[in-house]
Amino acid sequence: MNRRHCLLPLTLILLAGCGRPQPPDTERRPDPQAAAVRKAMAQPLAEAKAAAAAAEDAAKAEQKALLATGNAP
Repeated sequence: MNRRHCLLPLTLILLAGCGRPQPPDTERRPDPQAAAVRKAMAQPLAEAKAAAAAAEDAAKAEQKALLATGNAP
């Protein structure tokens, strides 16, 4: 019987510690800095893609020139 008397107050104390969950904060928009970072990361990538396309075009032009002169491998 002694255990029952100790168990009830202990259970009440533990349950009193449990509170209602806090409601979530309102959703915020992303910081404007995030757009600037995204733009700063995308710019070098676009430049690299443009450079690769230009190099590929130059290689094709060189290949055509070699074929036209008859010095193709």
